[in-house]
Amino acid sequence: MKRIPLLIISLAFLLGCGYADAEKLVILQTNDTHSQLDPTDKGFGGVQRRKVFIDSVRAAEPNVLLVDAGDAVQGTLFFTLYGGQVEMKVMNQLGYDLAVLGNHDFDNGVDSLRRNVALSNAQWLASNYKFADDSLARLFQPYKIYDYNGKKVGFIGMNLNPKGMIAEGNADGVKYLDAIDAANATAWWLKTRKDVDLVVALSHLGYEDVPSPSDRDIVSHSKNIDIVLGGHSHSLIQPGSGREWVRNAKGVPVLVAQNGKSGEYITEVTVDLDSIGLKLPSSRQVRLGKDYDRAFDQQLEAVIQPYRKGVDQLMNKVIGKTARALPNNEPGLLNFVSDFVAQRGSELAGKPVDAALLNVGSLRRGLPKGKITQGQIISMQPFNNKVVVLNLKGVDLINAMEIYAARGGDGVSSALDVLFDPKSGNTVKITLDGKPIDPDRTYRIATIDYLANGGDYMTPLTNGKVIARSSNIVYDDLISYIRTFRKPINPSNKARVRPL
Repeated sequence: MKRIPLLIISLAFLLGCGYADAEKLVILQTNDTHSQLDPTDKGFGGVQRRKVFIDSVRAAEPNVLLVDAGDAVQGTLFFTLYGGQVEMKVMNQLGYDLAVLGNHDFDNGVDSLRRNVALSNAQWLASNYKFADDSLARLFQPYKIYDYNGKKVGFIGMNLNPKGMIAEGNADGVKYLDAIDAANATAWWLKTRKDVDLVVALSHLGYEDVPSPSDRDIVSHSKNIDIVLGGHSHSLIQPGSGREWVRNAKGVPVLVAQNGKSGEYITEVTVDLDSIGLKLPSSRQVRLGKDYDRAFDQQLEAVIQPYRKGVDQLMNKVIGKTARALPNNEPGLLNFVSDFVAQRGSELAGKPVDAALLNVGSLRRGLPKGKITQGQIISMQPFNNKVVVLNLKGVDLINAMEIYAARGGDGVSSALDVLFDPKSGNTVKITLDGKPIDPDRTYRIATIDYLANGGDYMTPLTNGKVIARSSNIVYDDLISYIRTFRKPINPSNKARVRPL
């Protein structure tokens, strides 16, 4: 009988027991980093730390992809002053492979978006956008396939509906295709016609608390999507919480990941390429704190340095004081800015407005206790919005408050008080100066043009007639308003749109 060498027997045993290293694909995901190149006020994140982590994974693993799920821009002075070019250059320095658009990529219009994407070395995906402009369309692909020794992994890009989210006119020439239909069709094509083994969706639809379809909707209607790497809703989906698994149309668990916002976290997804279809992917989420200060990349800083002067000048220009810290997730700051909108609206109209409306999403950061600077105010209200005054029917104001209630509350000036049922999301009581709103009366309402045009799904406001408009961007008017304060800012912290 022929003897089988002991080495061969040992190798066969190891392979059979699963001890030999399987080929892996590691996907590193960011989302909603919002121009946060330096660590946040909380002391986490920053692109230097992100690079340390990315480099450590690339040094350990042969197959690594770095992807972004949208809104890499808008949120700090780097975008306000320079329009996105520094963010694209930083992403190039970090070596991003794939990216999808977020809604804030459209903040300065399609021409600006085109210039930014053209600067990027990443492949941008858009499976459910069609672009009328060929020069823009050429920068995008509906999918991307990677081949790892015969195992194919395909990526698709899912984008949100511009209507109701992107400012009017900023997405002209972009046609939205139903996200569920496009996701299913593209994933089916990859699996059945391109022999792809695993489909990953890069998504900027949102995990929850967003208009349908969300990432959860995409998964529940799909049979061919295996992983969703998402953004937009700023959800922090932590591995082990149970929220990272959503069952698809066949009842199979699909991994869904998202990292909150501002680049504080990064997710690492590991796929065993030899066990696709038999073994679910695994993931871990890393918070980028001081542990990742162990290296400093001079080339990366050299990319950012030319842009720092303008940022630093504004961040050091003191314009006022606060009596206490005003986080952007507490009522105090929202009340203060809403009352400012009412004040500015009254100046513009030449007579007092009845109330002011503001969306909480317009507040991109909080303010510290003590000195506040011009740069902090611009970073807090970075958008190119303007204060406007509307003549608005009471019925439309009531309907606007119903929208506020359904999503848990937004900003109103001190004259308005709204109670809602958190279970149903319906208003229970709405009063203006202590009286019920008359559906047939016309009210003077101050707001920002983004909301007046139906942004953030505020369709009822589009029925109003604009009677006055500021010539200044909101943050310029707000800076002038703050300079009039002789005492530290100390607004009420009582929520004005609140659950029963």
